[in-house]
Amino acid sequence: MSEKSCIVMDKVSYTVGGRSILRDFDLRLEQGENRTILGVSGVGKTTILKLILGLLKPSSGAIFIDGIDISGLSEKTLTQTRKKMAIVFQGGALFDSMTVGENVGYRLLEEGELSEAEIEAIVHEKLGFVGLEKAIDLYPAELSGGMKKRAAIARSLAADPEYIFFDEPTTGLDPIGVYNIQQLMIRLQGEGKTTLVVTHDMNTAFAVSNRFSFIHEARLVFEGSREELQLSAIASVREFFTPGEESLFRYVEAEGDHETER
Repeated sequence: MSEKSCIVMDKVSYTVGGRSILRDFDLRLEQGENRTILGVSGVGKTTILKLILGLLKPSSGAIFIDGIDISGLSEKTLTQTRKKMAIVFQGGALFDSMTVGENVGYRLLEEGELSEAEIEAIVHEKLGFVGLEKAIDLYPAELSGGMKKRAAIARSLAADPEYIFFDEPTTGLDPIGVYNIQQLMIRLQGEGKTTLVVTHDMNTAFAVSNRFSFIHEARLVFEGSREELQLSAIASVREFFTPGEESLFRYVEAEGDHETER
């Protein structure tokens, strides 16, 4: 399985300390598609993004980026493949010691392929896209949570990636901040960007995605449209949308070494 113009995870498993985070997980993300990965806390959703980016190596299975199996690539070759992708982390992950403008231009500066003038033009363009032109000389500590997320989106766009991943993009934001991020994601999709989202915010999921994957106990248990998701008879999917007494104080293993309550 090595088709072009898509991301494919083929029977991917990932194990840490003898515990399965993912088992025989399949995913196919076509260019232009907008998908959300759902599941309870600690089920391995963020791990999927890290595996696709090559930040983690699968225990078994293969991952293809536009037909290239990244599993055995050297770090140098993997860096070239990563240029097609960008991620907006949950907390924004901005460098505190850099201004907003420096954060946005950092990746381009590191790659060393463009002049300072070219990088400056791109920084202004991307900050304009997210409505942060006036914040170019501010530091992350001077930004609100929503502004940090928008700055992180601008940074992800700087290198013009084909695939953009969002890890809990609206967590901790007020309703206006949530709306702003949703609208930015929709604008990106309108420009043909492929998006893969991890979120617990169902309003955001339904606003920005047309396909959904649901993970339960390390396995993919559902893949389909919004209508199919809402009508699913799968017990774990039903419980996710309408938790009852059986859900009270249930614990699940988190992606780290501790347990968290959901």
